[in-house]
Formats: sequence, C-alpha cells, structure tokens
Amino acid sequence: MSQNPVPVVEATDLKRVYTVRRGMLAPPATLQAVGGISFTLAAGRTLAVVGESGCGKSTLARLVTMIEPPSAGSLRLGGIDAVHATHDARARLRRVVQLVFQNPYGSLNPRKTIGSILAEPLAINTELDAGERLSRVGEMMRRVGLRPEHLGRYPHMFSGGQRQRIAIARALMLQPAVVVADEPVSALDVSIQAQVLNLLADLQREFGVAYLFISHDLAVVRHIADDVLVMYLGLAMEQGPKARIFAAPLHPYTQALLASTPGLGSAERRIVLRGELPSPLAPPSGCVFSTRCPHADERCRAERPVLRPLDGRLVACHYAGLSPAAEAKAPGTELSEARPLARSKEAGA
Repeated sequence: MSQNPVPVVEATDLKRVYTVRRGMLAPPATLQAVGGISFTLAAGRTLAVVGESGCGKSTLARLVTMIEPPSAGSLRLGGIDAVHATHDARARLRRVVQLVFQNPYGSLNPRKTIGSILAEPLAINTELDAGERLSRVGEMMRRVGLRPEHLGRYPHMFSGGQRQRIAIARALMLQPAVVVADEPVSALDVSIQAQVLNLLADLQREFGVAYLFISHDLAVVRHIADDVLVMYLGLAMEQGPKARIFAAPLHPYTQALLASTPGLGSAERRIVLRGELPSPLAPPSGCVFSTRCPHADERCRAERPVLRPLDGRLVACHYAGLSPAAEAKAPGTELSEARPLARSKEAGA
C-alpha cells in the first residue's frame, strides 16, 4: 500500500485577531476573523472553503498566502514552518503558494503587456534569460487556451474570462505547490464560469497542483472540490469530503446553505436562514450559529460545541447525528419535529 503524500499545506488552529478602534473615548474592540481553523491539503486535491460574506474565508486565504501573519496557530507549506520562517525562507516559500484574485479586471496591471505580466515572476524568482522566459510564457499561454501572439496586448484588450485565464497562467508560472483561488469565477458570466473551472481542473491534473478554493457558490464547489470546509463567523461548522457533506449535511448551517442553492437542497429538510449575520465584534455566546438556528436551545446558547468526528466528517453541533429516540429527549422540542440533524449511516455513505 502506498504511503499518503506529504501535505503541501498543514494548518493547525490558525487564528487571526484584529484590534478595532471605535473612537477616542471608547476602548478598542477585538475582532476574531479566523477563530482556530485546521486542515491539511495534499498535492492534486482541492479544498473548498464556503460560507457567507464575513465568515472569514478571505482572511484565511491571506493567512495561507502569507499576506498576513496569523495571530496564533501554525502553518506549514511544503513541510516548512511559514510562521517562524526567516526572511529568505519566506521569500522562497512565496514560490510554493500563489494567489488568483476574484476580480480579473483589477488584478492585472493595465500599463503592462500580458507578456511582461507573465514574465515578471520568472524575472524576479529565477535566473532564466530573456529567451527562456519568453519560451516559458508562450507555453503557459497555450496551456490556458490563449494564443502566444497576443503577448504584446494589454489587459483591456481581453474579455473577463480571458483575463482570468491570464491571471491563472501568472499564478502557475513558478510551478507552485498550491494555488489559493479567492472567488475566481464569481465576477464572470455563468457560461464563462464553466470554462474557467474546467481549465482549473485540467491544469490540476497536468501539474498536480493543490487548490484552496474560496467560494460562496455551492454549485461551483460541487463541480471542483474534493473536500469542503464550511465557515461561520470565523469558525468551522462542518468539514470533510464533498460527497458526504453534499449527500447528507449534518450541521444546520450547511443544510441551510445547500437548501438555498437550486438543485442541491432537500425540500423535505429545508432550513431557511432568518436574521442577519451577527457582528464579529460581538459574536453570540455558546454556538455562534445559535441566533439563527431554528433548533437552538439553552445548551446551544450557553455552550460552544467542539468540532467532533461524525459520519466521516467533522461537525460543530451538539445534536448532529442524534438518533430519533435521543432527539426526543433533547432539550429543544423543535429538533425532534423534523429530525433534520439525524442521519442514518446509509445517508452519509
């Protein structure tokens, strides 16, 4: 039996806390954008991080790409400690992880040609001469479905889908181990989204690159992900293989997200989110989802659930996976009416 590959990303209890000033007289407030996220990501795999706006997805992306340091926790890239690395080591690690931004119109320098944009990472990080750089750039253009003769054009001369292909090509120029894609198709037309997603899948098979894919669109996640991490107010609600989570979501927040996506949710167990996302400056005590969960009881409002293994994934919910008999004895009577949190082994398989 072959050994498991060494993870290209190992995040353990990553946290990011900001101090927010609220005026001259008020004391500063603490905002926990990421509250202790752990995951591993192997070569050739895709982990999708999903959740509503403000849940901490993009902050997690900035931590993994070393744009910001974590307030606590550990991060290893290619087996190297990225948190305590020296300046030279961090410079080398930046070749390991690259970022594709959401907006293809704002992520490319409008004053530079496409050829110079793609050659820049090679000029900075390698000792290749100009001819070798040009050859590499032309080959990458072909791989992303663009013609090398367009290298002398400027970004405004391309469509949104073409610009995002150029951004993907730039991210892959240094052959990174992991690409962090922060909502890479949300600014594109639906017809173009599928083309870009298929391109990402083809490039992953060709290069063996791992993707950390940030998205709020579960239909997109279903197409590209191997594993899913569901976040809410900086915390993991449910985490595990995509097939299990999409077939039988155990956390009520995951159920609500799937129910809100056409063609993914179960009409029988439809959960509608009510109310606004709580302020991260004043998160609810106990379970952070308790203010919007239709099944929350006093225990939920007082005690924060731990992320625990259940049915082949991790779930942060006190009552996830209870049998119908146990549900009837649970404090929340609403929980036993529709039994949305109980799942048979067959349902989760």
